[in-house]
Amino acid sequence: MKVLVIGGGAREHALCRSLSLDPQVTALHCAPGNAGIAEVAELHPVDMLDGAAVARLAAEVGAGLVVVGPEAPLVAGVADAVRAAGIPCFGPSKEAAELEGSKAFAKDVMAAANVPTARSYVCTTPEQIDDALDAFGTPYVVKDDGLAAGKGVVVTADLAVARAHALACERVVIEEFLDGPEVSLFAITDGRTVLPLQPAQDFKRALDNDEGPNTGGMGAYSPLPWADPKLVDEVLETVLQPTVDELRRRGTPFSGLLYAGLAITGRGVRVIEFNARFGDPETQVVLARLRTPLAAVLLAAAEGALADLPPLTWRDDAAVTVVVASHNYPDTPRTGDPIGGLAEIAAHDAPHAYVLHAGTRRDDGGTVVSAGGRVLSVTATGEDLTQARERAYTALHRITLPGSQHRTDIARDAAKA
Repeated sequence: MKVLVIGGGAREHALCRSLSLDPQVTALHCAPGNAGIAEVAELHPVDMLDGAAVARLAAEVGAGLVVVGPEAPLVAGVADAVRAAGIPCFGPSKEAAELEGSKAFAKDVMAAANVPTARSYVCTTPEQIDDALDAFGTPYVVKDDGLAAGKGVVVTADLAVARAHALACERVVIEEFLDGPEVSLFAITDGRTVLPLQPAQDFKRALDNDEGPNTGGMGAYSPLPWADPKLVDEVLETVLQPTVDELRRRGTPFSGLLYAGLAITGRGVRVIEFNARFGDPETQVVLARLRTPLAAVLLAAAEGALADLPPLTWRDDAAVTVVVASHNYPDTPRTGDPIGGLAEIAAHDAPHAYVLHAGTRRDDGGTVVSAGGRVLSVTATGEDLTQARERAYTALHRITLPGSQHRTDIARDAAKA
């Protein structure tokens, strides 16, 4: 099978890495890709938001499966264009991707499906914003209704900061604060059958001890030794299946990857958000633990045949990933800095630790340089979280990137549990 992956971040590198190890994959292509993905897939230039261009590229390379990674192409309807060209595509339709594209739409779906989530108000005027902030009180949770690359959410005790963020958004969702640890749970679905993956926990704040601004994610780990063993079954029954059923009832079936961001509160599981694609950095650790070859699972979802697959199998290993970010991230990041240490990790730490590229490129001299805010992640596996964490940080310390930053506490508390 020839596979084309659309995207160029660490999530797509993780997908390409897994697909490159799948014996069913005879050729692997990625557009536009990055410096790391180029080592496992043939790269092609493409406008990811141009569905017709993506469909043409898929036909040119003879793809038997297209995997659309990022949220923006999905919300733009790229998966629809690929399917219209008669090529199987893993990724929801434009209408179904609104589950991530609009938090107000997601809240409406959850209300109709009786999915537990935070109480909220959708606001479009300063008066509505003030009333909602007053109703919920501190800490304030303010979410831009549209896509914001993981940076559209502000959680703060400062009323002025919360109000300023709300006023800067065209439409905003203000909701009650959910206490308790957060969990990410992915599910692959064909619009009817829902196949949950293993849960992970990510770290949204930029700095250690969950301080600093929200980011797209600074690291993740899996499994969760502290989580209830029945958690996945509970979320499947109360969140994932009802959501998929409701979207199918509305005539907009969701086929692809459904990501549930959850809070385990004193009142039970509550949905914080939905995403319509694999989440970064959780993808890195979840796919590191998946034993079942990936291509057949994604193709079955694209073709509506998930019910015919045997159960997924998983490695007993734990996995930890730590993100290395550019100077000044998550504000305007500095780019163009040279990245060193990649060959040393490949020589000394593989196969238990490896680098997944996100914001990287090669300069005119062939040097790998930073090209985004989150530059790369170091992923490692081990017998338990302690070993996986040690391997990840040992490898990470070989990386040289001027002005870079990373968290030092990824999976620290869980490893002690």
